[in-house]
Amino acid sequence: METWMEEYSRGYKMLREAIEGLTEEELRFKPAPDKWSIHQILIHVTDSEILSTHRMRKVLAEEEANLYSFDQDSWVNGVGYDQLDLEQHLLLFQLLRNSMLPILTNLTTQQSERVGVYPDGARFTFKELLEYRVQHVRVHLAQIERVREAYRQR
Repeated sequence: METWMEEYSRGYKMLREAIEGLTEEELRFKPAPDKWSIHQILIHVTDSEILSTHRMRKVLAEEEANLYSFDQDSWVNGVGYDQLDLEQHLLLFQLLRNSMLPILTNLTTQQSERVGVYPDGARFTFKELLEYRVQHVRVHLAQIERVREAYRQR
């Protein structure tokens, strides 16, 4: 659990390092019409963090908390990711992660095993939700690298 918490605490720094020195053109480049730009990826990561921070807190606060997912592709266009300020969203991501650190630091084993339930009946412990947050950033860091490579190869 400590390894997950440590990497979770470094998520913002990892995202910042992934885009260090990129131009606006590179941030907005889409490798294909149906693929996301780095800008869109980072807005998505923050939106996902908003919802996931809520889920994790809900699991800690409520017995058998009801959890919900979102349609990430609908959010890109429906929310208008291209119009949103990337810097504000990165700072929001940082604030959300920092807001969870005192909770994680004081988390008991019993709390880490508390459960949330999705409408389809899928059950996830707090620990599993935390692990997913770490994995989510990893997946999108790899995606950012693929977009950077596609930009270089164009």
